[in-house]
Amino acid sequence: MNTVVHLSGPGRRGPDLKELLAKAARGDQDAFSRLYDAVAGPVLGLVRRVLRDPAQSEEVTQEVMFEVWRTAARYQPDRGEVLPWVLTMAHRRAVDRVRAAQAAADRDHREAARSHTPAFDEVAEQVENRLEREQVRRCLKALTELQRESVTLAYYRGYSYPEVADLLGTPLGTIKTRMRDGLIRLRDCLGVGS
Repeated sequence: MNTVVHLSGPGRRGPDLKELLAKAARGDQDAFSRLYDAVAGPVLGLVRRVLRDPAQSEEVTQEVMFEVWRTAARYQPDRGEVLPWVLTMAHRRAVDRVRAAQAAADRDHREAARSHTPAFDEVAEQVENRLEREQVRRCLKALTELQRESVTLAYYRGYSYPEVADLLGTPLGTIKTRMRDGLIRLRDCLGVGS
């Protein structure tokens, strides 16, 4: 049974929602069925705009209409029209659903973050990398200033030997000697090849 509700317009009149709700409050299922047909569409439209999920929107609409049936006796005609009363109920229910979903997602995210513990290998690798970096820094400090400067420019800044020579204003042969001596000292300090 579909009843079209015309909410406005001259000469157009839908069912008397207050009368249908009053009858539904007294247990008249036929009146509630007509009321349902009149307001379920606007309720679904409102809920769908809030939730954006068709299945959840239908579910919330059913919950709202059940709530209308259950609380019909509480409606006070002098405080407003039926449709805004029902739509207010629908909006609150939809917003509650959004908040509950967000709270659940936040709770899941916090739990996932709390329960994430890096694998042993990951932790061991991080510690090993840090120790290696510290050892390289310590060994670089053991080089002469000229050796450290040449090695840093070549290996950490990516300059070629001729570019290092140009940057430092030093002959290429001198740079090659500094690099060779510096790399030998680094190798010995780091224990590479022993």
